[in-house]
Amino acid sequence: MSKPELEFHRPDGHWNTPAGAAPGIREQVLAEDSATGARTALVRWDPGTDTSAQGVSRHDFWEEVHLLEGALHDLTLGTTFTAGMYACRPPGMPHGPWISREGVTMLVITYPEPG
Repeated sequence: MSKPELEFHRPDGHWNTPAGAAPGIREQVLAEDSATGARTALVRWDPGTDTSAQGVSRHDFWEEVHLLEGALHDLTLGTTFTAGMYACRPPGMPHGPWISREGVTMLVITYPEPG
């Protein structure tokens, strides 16, 4: 199975809280391949969202993130990332924890390691 073929449309899926997510985080899945785990989603963090309790994140898949609105502050790096910025993280790359004082909306694309 692969991601569905979709022509331009306005996504109207539900905004759900991902399993294990910090309070204030919601996502709208745009496309997903259940066989490989590849997915594309819009992710929103409410103002004041803080992932400190979850510590540094690492995962076994590729992750690409484009910040569409708002900002994220990386507590480990002491750096704030703003709308228009992009990250591409290979499996195992540490990142976060984060605080978003004003809230943030991002496009997140995840996919398994090729091979």
